[in-house]
Formats: sequence, structure tokens, C-alpha cells
Amino acid sequence: MKFGIGIALLLSPLFLVAQKTDQDLQKQIQAVENSLAPDVIYGDKIPQWNLEERMQTAGVKGLSIAVIKDYKILWAKGYGWADESSGRKVTPDTRFQAASISKSINSLGILKLAEQGKLDLDADINKYLKTWKFPYDSLSEGKKITMNHLLSHSAGLDVHGFPGYKRWDSLPTIPQILDGLKPANTRKVRSLLAPGEIVKYSGGGTTITQLMLMDITGRDYAEFMRAEVLEPLGMKHSSFMQPQADTSELATGYYRNGQPVKGKYHVYPEQAAAGLWTTPSDLSRYIIECQLAYAGKSKKVLSRDMMRKRMTPYIDSTAALGVFIVNKNGSQYFNHNGGNEAFLCTSYGSLADGNGVVIMINGENFGVIRELMNSVARVYDWKDFYTPSFRKLVSLSEVQMQHYTGEYRLGGDDSLMVTVCGKDLCIRQGAQPAPGFTMLFTDETHFEILEVPSARFAILKNEQGGVEALELTQNGMKQKLLKIR
Repeated sequence: MKFGIGIALLLSPLFLVAQKTDQDLQKQIQAVENSLAPDVIYGDKIPQWNLEERMQTAGVKGLSIAVIKDYKILWAKGYGWADESSGRKVTPDTRFQAASISKSINSLGILKLAEQGKLDLDADINKYLKTWKFPYDSLSEGKKITMNHLLSHSAGLDVHGFPGYKRWDSLPTIPQILDGLKPANTRKVRSLLAPGEIVKYSGGGTTITQLMLMDITGRDYAEFMRAEVLEPLGMKHSSFMQPQADTSELATGYYRNGQPVKGKYHVYPEQAAAGLWTTPSDLSRYIIECQLAYAGKSKKVLSRDMMRKRMTPYIDSTAALGVFIVNKNGSQYFNHNGGNEAFLCTSYGSLADGNGVVIMINGENFGVIRELMNSVARVYDWKDFYTPSFRKLVSLSEVQMQHYTGEYRLGGDDSLMVTVCGKDLCIRQGAQPAPGFTMLFTDETHFEILEVPSARFAILKNEQGGVEALELTQNGMKQKLLKIR
């Protein structure tokens, strides 16, 4: 009896410490979930949004996040639906498409070959390409493309990204993709300008690295990356296989209107550029290994010297070898974002201090990702990471507000409806419930929407001063939305 009491007394302080630690962590998670904030602040007060509410207003079905602190995964959590029709929720083990973050993992495999002496990063790529050769022309100005160029997007090549293929489509070979031959659905990968001059993002260039790896090793790309990169990093829930053999943990992609992708998701034979299926926790293991190798404390895939070379911008101040370097007032982070059909994601890791975050969604609204990332930076005190810009707003007269109300054709059978909501104007799309989003006017003819930070609007008037259309600028494209009533 006394023995049992002694054990209880011995364990009680430890139990209390563990309980307090768990309570502190839960408070941190709740703070992150309730402190979402945008990059642009209208007025002078930083809003604090709730994650699940923002997911609902932004049309994001599912989200998964992992937070890194002191070179360890501090916590990981899933929200919403992995597949709504089957009632499958997002968990930390749900796999999302990493899209262009695939390029970061690909660079580890390529640089491992270089470290093994099987590849000269400064040599002409045609020295290693066997099943296909890059067809140089006058646009390359007699200069040769190297692996350093391909990894840093400074090869001067076109084909920015890839739309993927439906699950039942015939898939092209890599040479067919590079030459733009059917069944490939993208144009051929060719020079736009001489290599080594500027950074021009090219998924086509990354696809050349995929073929080079296979030609050098004689191995299947997904198998090589599994054995030489993913397994050493402990990324047990990750694979470059396209299509995936095990679909039980895969998220379904959803468009902004709530409809799923036909066939649930697209397939990407351009594996190095866009083909990785993974989880935020697995990508966090990649980030942590990069941080430790950079500090000379680990070498599961690359040595300290090679990792530092990988993190060094090659042509400009941001594009390194498979990652982008982000400078936040002296604090440096390595970053890559990703976007496939109805999948978006981001990854950030600090080059010092062992901090980071990975966020993945099966949706189309990157604003939620940015806002959640800002929340993590605020809660965990990442110095100078979150530095929002503040914009002044103007108020419209009642006459102006009445002139702007009406319906504007968005495309097809869809439209935007502008209505008066109290002292403001609100805008909503299609079946979105009233009143919609508040229109924030930066002057009398330009407005933005807090919940959709990528969109900018202008009021277009005719010669008589009447409103004839809205001009929407989003993702580098302009669209004229005629007023129909």
C-alpha cells in the first residue's frame, strides 16, 4: 500500500507538468485558429478572423496545417472535408497535392546526384540527356543551359505550369510533354531568351530535370525519389507516383463554387514539377532536415555545403536551387508555394531558429492560407514576418451608391450582384447568400474585398457618366463585367 502511494506521489508532479504543457499548447492552437489576418488592412485595426468561418466564406472544403518550432513539429491538425460526399474528414494523415512544392523535394534528389559526382551542375544538360535532347536555337544565343539554370528558373524557358490530366485520360511520356506532342496538353518546352539572364519561372524546365534524373540513374523517377529522398527524410505519407496506387487517404479537390473536380483530382505525369502527394507533417520533416543540414547538424540527404549551396540565390536575390529565399527585415526563410487543379499550399522554414509552417488546402482560395500563415507568425512571434500594409478608405454618397447597384455579368450564366447594405455597398456572386462581401472603396471608382485579397475592381463609366461595367483584375488578368440591369 505504501509502495502505491509512493509511486503516486512521485508521478503527480510530472503529470501536472505534462497537463499544463498540453493546456498551453491547446491555447496556442486556439490562438492560431482565431487570429487570422490579411496582408492588407483597411482602416487602422487588424482584424482577427476564425479559421473555420473563413474556410466557409472562402469556399474551402478542407485544410491541413503543421507548425514547426525549435526544429520539431509542434502540432499538426486537419479541418473540414477531405471528401464531403463520403463524409471523410481531413486528418493530419490526409494527403494533398503538393503541386509546385514538388520542385523543392525534386531539387534534393538532383543535388544528391551532384554530390555523388554523377552530375555537374554547371555542365550542358545535353551531356546527361539520353532519351531526348534539348533543341537549342538562336533564342538561346549560343549559351548552354545547365542544371543550376533549371533549378533556379534562370534557363530562359517557357511553359510556366501544367493543368494535369483527368484520371481516365491517356498520359503522355516526358519526351512528348517536352515536345508538346499529343496526348500532351501543353506546348513544347523551348527557349524564350538566353539562359542565365533573368529568373522566369518554368515548370517545363523542372520537367527536364525529371528526365535527366531518369537518364542518369536508369531508374523510375518515383521509385528513386522514394528510396533516396522520401524514406531518408521519414516522409512515410508521401509519394511521387502518378497516379497513386493507394487512394484511401487522398483529398478530393474542390472548386470555389463547392463542386468537386471531375474524378476527384487531376493526374500529373510532370512529377518533379507538380506530382507529389504528401501531408503538412511530411513536408515539415523535409523543412526540419533542411534546417539541420544547413546548420551542419544532419546529412540525411545532403551535406552542409550542398544544402548551403541550395539555399543561395543563383541569379537574383530570391531564386535559389529549388526554393525561394524570403527576407523579412534580416530574417531569412526558404519558401515554395504550390497550385494544382483545386489544390493550393505553402511552405516556410527559417534558416535560423528552427521555425516553420506548412499549410495545404483542397480548394482555390490562397487568401485563407496567407491569413493563417500570418496568424502563426503572430502567435509564435516570428519577428517582422507579419508586416501588413494599411489603406485609407473613402465613403460614397447615397447617390453614388445607387448608381453602382445592379447586376454585372461575370461569365456564362454567372453574375455579380451589387446592393446597398446599411451604410455600405455589398457584392455577392451567384447563389452566395445576401448581403455578400462589403465593398471597400479606396477612391470613388476603385474598390477591393477584404475576404478576396487577390481581386481589384474598378467602376467603368460611359461618356454620359453612367456605370456600364466593372473591371476585375485578378491573378494578372483583367476582365470586363458588363452591367446587365
